[in-house]
Order: sequence, then C-alpha cells, then structure tokens
Amino acid sequence: MKKFVANFLAVLMIAFNYLPAIASAMKINDISSNYWAAKEINFIVENEIMQTDANGYFNPDNSVTRVEFVHSLLKVLSNDNLDVTIKNQFKDIKKTDFYYADVLRSQQLGLVYGYPDNTFRPKRTLTRAEVTSVMSHITKDVTTDLSILDKFSDCDNIPEWADYVYAKAIKYGLYVNYPYETVLSPNEYLTRAEAAVLLYKLYNKLHLVKTQYKNTPKEKVLRTEHLNTLWKTPCNTVTVTNLRKIIMKNNVLQISFDQQYWSKKSNVGDIVKFVFKDGAYTEESTLVIPQGSTLTAEVTKIQKPRWFNKKAKVSMKFRQLTVPSGRTYEIDADPYTKDGTLKEGPWMTFAKIMGWTFGLGAVGTGAGIGFAFIPAATVIGRGIAIGTPIGCSVGLLTGFITPGLHYRAKRGENILIILNEDTSIYNE
Repeated sequence: MKKFVANFLAVLMIAFNYLPAIASAMKINDISSNYWAAKEINFIVENEIMQTDANGYFNPDNSVTRVEFVHSLLKVLSNDNLDVTIKNQFKDIKKTDFYYADVLRSQQLGLVYGYPDNTFRPKRTLTRAEVTSVMSHITKDVTTDLSILDKFSDCDNIPEWADYVYAKAIKYGLYVNYPYETVLSPNEYLTRAEAAVLLYKLYNKLHLVKTQYKNTPKEKVLRTEHLNTLWKTPCNTVTVTNLRKIIMKNNVLQISFDQQYWSKKSNVGDIVKFVFKDGAYTEESTLVIPQGSTLTAEVTKIQKPRWFNKKAKVSMKFRQLTVPSGRTYEIDADPYTKDGTLKEGPWMTFAKIMGWTFGLGAVGTGAGIGFAFIPAATVIGRGIAIGTPIGCSVGLLTGFITPGLHYRAKRGENILIILNEDTSIYNE
C-alpha cells in the first residue's frame, strides 16, 4: 500500500510539473496564423500575461475591463507579486474579490487610478485613449511636438486632455492604429487583440518605463566570455549577467545582406536589411544573438565612382537589432573596413581592368587584321602583331583611368560590422 501511495504521489508531481508546459502549448482556437495580431497574442498568452478562456478561445474582439488590463500590466512590469502595503479605500472593491490585490498594487504603484468618489469600477471597459494615457504616464519623459499627430486623419477626435499623451506614445511607438495606419480611433473601446499588441510593445520597450513602475531584479555579473570569431578584432569580450549578455564596444559581428544591393540605384536615407544566418556564440558556447535575428542599417552617404578607377563607397549606420521573438534593441555599428565604408574589393577591380584589356585587345587584333588584309593577306600576321599590343595597351590604360565600380552585394553576401558602443541582449 505504501509503495502504491508513493508511486501515485510521484505521478501527481510529474503531472503538476508538466501542466504549465501543456497550458503554454495549448492552441488558441480563434487565432489563425494569418490573424493581424497573431504573433503578439501568442507571445502574450505563452508568457501568461493574458489568458484564453476554459475552451481555449482568446476572444480578440471583446473589450478589455480595467481589472483585466491592470492584471496584465502588472505581469509585464513583473509586479504581479508586489507586497501590498496600502489600505483599501475603494467602496466597490472587497477583500473577497479575486482582483483585490491587483487593484491595490495598481493604486500603490500609481498605474491605473480610481475615481474621485472612491470607486475603482473594475468591470468598466477602457478606451484606446485611456490605455494610451497609462502607457504615456509610466514611460520616461521626452520632448515632443503635437505636430506628430498631424499625420492621423482623426487627430481632432483625440480628447483635449490626451493630446500630449498621444504625442508621447506615438513617438515611443506605444499605440495601436489597426486597421488603418492613419486612423487612431481614440474613443473606441480597446479590444483584447489591441491590448495584446500594446502589452507586447511595452514588454519589448521596458527600458522606456520609469524605474518606479517596474520590478527589475538586481543584476549580478556571472562571468566574462569571449565572442567566437575567426578574425583579429579590437575586442571579443562578452559580459554575462543574470539578466543579459553585454557585447562590449569594438566587438566585430558577421551579418549577411537580406536583399540585393546596388549603390547605383540607392539613395541616402534608404533602409537596408541584414540577417544573422547563424547565431552568434561565445567560445564558451553561450548564445548571444539568436539565428535569424535581423539588423537594419540606414545609408548615410554614397560616394559615386570617379575617374582613375576610384570605386563607389557606401557609408551605412546600423541602428536596430530585432531578435526572433520580436524584441528590438538600439545599436550603433559601422562596417568593419579600413575606412568604415562598403566598396568593391580589389579582385573586382582587377577583373574590370582585365576586361578592358582583353576587350580592347580583341578590338585591336581585329583592326590589325582588317588593315593588314586590305593591301595584302600575306601581312595579316604583322597586323595582329601590331594591333594586339596596341589594343591591350589602350584597354589597360582605359581600365585604369575610367571611373571605378559601383558597389554591388548579393542576397546572402557576408560583411563585418564593428560596435561603437556596448550592446545588451536581454535574456528571454
């Protein structure tokens, strides 16, 4: 009997250990892979920030109540277990309510306030403007201009109290404008799908949240590792902490063009996309940047080809890294070359010069044959002997003095970049 009880308890323990995995892997029945907010909803549910109902439905078009939003916001800010130290002053919140602690945590932190009549109105639904106000309230102050609202056709519908709220939120990218990019619909009720998108964006921009609103574990340096690289680089140090991997300034990374590029058809201000075909690992086998992460660069200068074989030069500034989960990081990096620009290599220049040399050499040979054949066919050899070296010499000279090559890159072609400042990749 004792053996049976022990085995039964062991089975129960295993089952309880697997329950979270089963829950997170549960399919969301009403969210298809091509749903406009599928990525955000799946992430939010997987990380238990929002939940499906008992039947596995997310109900994306339903409105969001104040307590639902508070619960999810506390999750994103890692304050869902905050110790409550204030007294309940809300007439419509009882200790027996399942959301009692969340409401008081929100009040204690100053996230979503109650009303002047000492009510919280937990079941009241939220408008887009009200949620945008919360996003603006908890993020760091930034100088912005109301003219940022002008690109939205319904900006006049924004409540007067929310003008600066929206201007700040738009500057930070913490707003929703689905299904029309130029329409904000500030007075419409926020849907669960829209809430998931906003919470997902906030999760990926926690660095913008004021310190007093988020619970950040104390950071501890665990070890120093070294980026696995085949090149002699100024630095290859990576600091590993309990929260992130810090790739130190002057580390060099290999990335690949995610699209074809030709400087002749490019302009300053163009955005060029790159990808990490392989993950970036340390020599100690720690994954630093996941495979499939993308980098975007802005073309900052294009120096066109010049006479005497001066090749085109392209300057790019790498500004943003996005990992497969969707989380984004600001970076500062440049191409890792002698002068920090991208240009064709010496072998391409050599091929160009040889092309001119052999091309005009063939023309010279043909001309020599033609001119020699006119007086007498017997002197064709002499015409070749004269025409070929003259044509090759002219071709060689032409190859050297003509303008250099435009810069071309195929999709998948590798380049190296160097970091101008420390770059942090947070654990997920």
